[in-house]
Amino acid sequence: MDGEEWGERARCLTLDPDDLFVEGAAQNRAKAACGGCPVRTECLAHALDRRIEHGIWGGMTERERRALLRRRPLVTSWQGLLEAARREHEQARGGEGGASRAG
Repeated sequence: MDGEEWGERARCLTLDPDDLFVEGAAQNRAKAACGGCPVRTECLAHALDRRIEHGIWGGMTERERRALLRRRPLVTSWQGLLEAARREHEQARGGEGGASRAG
């Protein structure tokens, strides 16, 4: 998806933005809002690629994102990496006895 149109489909649009920029135990509640979000991958990639330091993005805290960035310093595009991983996951799930979608 080009640009940032994904933000228009984010599950957190109905939340107070301040609810996503919390500290301590409140972060777990904020992360829960990301569960089932249809654009969680895009949101996380956005934060990782731009090195956003504050808030919950894609279900991860700033501390979790920093740790991930330290573990994978050679990744140049988190968007590309996460989208490829999602496609692989979807293909694997489709091969588990479910009907596959042929193009």
